[in-house]
Order: sequence, then C-alpha cells, then structure tokens
Amino acid sequence: MSFDSHYNQEFNARTAHINPGVPVPARVTVRPDRTFHFELRTPTTSYLLLNAAGVQPQKNKLKGAVSPGKDSVGQVSLKHVYEIAKIKQSELRLSGLSLEGITKSVIAQARSIGVTVVP
Repeated sequence: MSFDSHYNQEFNARTAHINPGVPVPARVTVRPDRTFHFELRTPTTSYLLLNAAGVQPQKNKLKGAVSPGKDSVGQVSLKHVYEIAKIKQSELRLSGLSLEGITKSVIAQARSIGVTVVP
C-alpha cells in the first residue's frame, strides 16, 4: 500500500462522522521515514458561531467589514455559546482551559464577527 493510499484511508476513517462541508482544521506531521501523524481539530469558532446563528458563510468577504458592537449579522443564545465552548474544550490543545474561559473567548469572537449573544 502506498503512503498516499494509507494516509487517505486513515484520514477518511477518522473523519467519517463529520458532515460533508464542515471545515475541519488538521495538522499533519510527516517524518523522514514516511510515517505520519495527524491531529484533527474542531471546526473554527467563527464557523460554529455563524452556523448557530443561521448565517451562510460568504467567500471573499473583507476582514474587518463588520464593526464590532454596531453591525450584526445574526444572533446566538448563551446556550449556543456554552455548547460551542464545550466542543472547543474537547480539543487536546484547549483541554486545560476552564470552560468559563473558553466561553468568554467564544463571546469575544462572536462580537468580532458581528454575531450578537442574547440571553
């Protein structure tokens, strides 16, 4: 079995549970002996927020086009924010952070992309 074939089979097996079209960041490390390791991360916080708000992603949108606190592209509830924080906490690199800290970070990200958080 070739390296590419083995990599594709393992990647497909580990991502089979993910809905098509959901962006999943991955970090792939290939060693000189052609062995590899890859780490799948959760979808980006902005993707999860926009999805929860029912906002369709727009390609080629200028960064900074939304004025935080002034423009709103949609809204999410605190329950959505909490659920997103729980998803993000499942990432190994964030597992040491408190759920409260991650929740505050999700709220800050929501503000920066124009998503209003409502009780």
